[in-house]
Amino acid sequence: MIDTIAKNTVVNHTVGVLDDDPAVLQSLRFLLETHGFKVRTFSSALTLLTSIDPDNVDCLVIDYKLPDIDGLNVAERLRERNVAVPIVLVTGHPHQHMAKKAAAAGIDHILLKPHLGDNLVTHVQEAISRKCADN
Repeated sequence: MIDTIAKNTVVNHTVGVLDDDPAVLQSLRFLLETHGFKVRTFSSALTLLTSIDPDNVDCLVIDYKLPDIDGLNVAERLRERNVAVPIVLVTGHPHQHMAKKAAAAGIDHILLKPHLGDNLVTHVQEAISRKCADN
């Protein structure tokens, strides 16, 4: 019963997911859709940066390690365009100064791969709840 209620509370929320690995992208889509989110996927930073409509997405999940640009830089570019959507950064390559750089780039959460699971869902839900409370 609790799972049904939790899932129903996110039905109208859309999450954008950026990852260059098709298998990871589909896994994250499946995970988020299973929890009731609508999901838009992006396989490149350029695609996300040129097609994102901040009015149609409630949270972004962005991979750190991308071929042409890293996730921190994607977040910085979004913030320069005044895109205020919460961002969850996922990485399998954390480094010593990542938290500080992520905060400066306007990233709300950092999660470590490969064990995202329900952690990702929880962080996305928290980010969207905070966004809704701020509006």
